[in-house]
Amino acid sequence: MRHDTGGRLTRDGIRIHDTEDFAGMHKAGAVAAKILDDVAPHIRPGQTTGRLEEIIRAAVDESGSTSATIGYKGYQHASCISVNHVVCHGIPGSKIPKWKNDSHGRSDDALYDGDILNIDVTVIVDGWYGDTSRMFVAGEPKPYSKRLIEVTHDALMIGIEQVKPGNTFGDIGHAIQTFVEGHRMSVVRDFCGHGLGRVFHAPPNVLHYGRAGSGPRLEEGMFFTIEPMVNLGRPETKVLKDEWTAITRDKSLSAQFEHSVGVTSDGVEIFTLSPGDMFFPGFD
Repeated sequence: MRHDTGGRLTRDGIRIHDTEDFAGMHKAGAVAAKILDDVAPHIRPGQTTGRLEEIIRAAVDESGSTSATIGYKGYQHASCISVNHVVCHGIPGSKIPKWKNDSHGRSDDALYDGDILNIDVTVIVDGWYGDTSRMFVAGEPKPYSKRLIEVTHDALMIGIEQVKPGNTFGDIGHAIQTFVEGHRMSVVRDFCGHGLGRVFHAPPNVLHYGRAGSGPRLEEGMFFTIEPMVNLGRPETKVLKDEWTAITRDKSLSAQFEHSVGVTSDGVEIFTLSPGDMFFPGFD
């Protein structure tokens, strides 16, 4: 994996990228977002997460990009697919863990009507990393699932609104936490966003909770992800024996949305906008 050597580093170790680097991030982000657009029509009851992974892997190959996750710390898939109470890093093709309100045996990786799932994809295009995830629904969502997805999406966008020079990373986390807890849901503390560019993960850790005015100040040229994970129940998580799959400890439902962004001179650019305007699942 190549190192990010462009621009300069702040005293907090955060890379400041050059203006011309935004184009590379937009290109990589658009590829990742289109892959999620393309997989959307295949998500339905009866579909398996293993088949969705096959579709995503084929889309990565067709785009001419490289999957950043295949081989990353031993991971062997082009996506993470996290269903219902799986918070993140769900392994496609594996048996879906049963959750507390699930009447199905879950003996395989098939989706059932009403299941919600996050699909996370990261690709490398010309050395730049495009990282994004979004929520999908198999069939008809339950009212509480729909509300969870709406709140999580809005929390991400509220966090992105805080991205501009002079604000702090604490401002982002505080805005997300305040909004989520105002809807009587909780923000996961065990996982966070991260810097990226010509590397997959780099400083800073982008927390989705915190105190306004705290943390490093945002500067033009910073690239990072914002990816809040929101639970209907408590925020605590645990990682299963596969050492990847993280679930809610109380087995409440969880949702997540993720964009990769860059700080501009007067605000923010989102690198992972959906080409088909499909980032948020439309509800009737």
